[in-house]
Amino acid sequence: MCLIVFSLRQHPDFPLVVAANRDEFFRRPTAAMDWWASETAGREVLAGRDLLSGGTWLAVDINGQVCAVTNVREGTQAPGTHSRGELPLMALAQDSETLEPRLRQQNNRYSGFNLVSLNTQHGWYFSNRDAHPGRHVHRGTYGLSNHLLQTPWPKLLRLRNSVTELLESASSGTTEELHQNLITRLQDTTPAPDRELPDTGVGRETERFLSSPFIIGSDYGTRATTVVTVSTSGEIRVTEQVWGPEGKKEDARAFCWQRPA
Repeated sequence: MCLIVFSLRQHPDFPLVVAANRDEFFRRPTAAMDWWASETAGREVLAGRDLLSGGTWLAVDINGQVCAVTNVREGTQAPGTHSRGELPLMALAQDSETLEPRLRQQNNRYSGFNLVSLNTQHGWYFSNRDAHPGRHVHRGTYGLSNHLLQTPWPKLLRLRNSVTELLESASSGTTEELHQNLITRLQDTTPAPDRELPDTGVGRETERFLSSPFIIGSDYGTRATTVVTVSTSGEIRVTEQVWGPEGKKEDARAFCWQRPA
């Protein structure tokens, strides 16, 4: 997962909105989003599955808690001994007060990562590349890519502004329309000007290729676009659009249920 925008208590009808693109190599084996029993989470989760290393990049539970991970882009890095895909599942299983000290102690188990855990009231963010890891986030709209939370990369700013604008104008219309509008905005292929590109050690050409919110490529690109909303009435809706090489539209899935009382 390489780009996430999430909004906490910024819309009168949807206290939690999550819009995300997962970027990955197309050759990496993946199972589409569905319900499955996770031993790590200790419950049923709605998530895609990484069939190479296990785990997932974004998971939702029956109560509408959303946990997701992105990698930190580093030019050179030693591979971690554990897969980052287990982190969203761990965040579903443990509250932040329990998980944070564990992650601090196991800081070097994983390659660079960002982890967010979100519900309708607040969120929690942890990165093993942050000088002061572990923080709670509250009301607002936030962006997370392959650096720290709110790092103003052009793609993050572009999508965060776009989502903010949509939510401010989306006081009417159906939930399905909101999801489709968010998916459309997540398909933004506008590259950043060279003068605004970050320098993460991967080279200027690669920085340019990765600079748009939606990445189109033959070997690597955006593979899934996922939208999650939790309404004030407790309706939880998840929509995922899967993409193939060169941005070809593939499978689409939608899930909707009522949060347990």
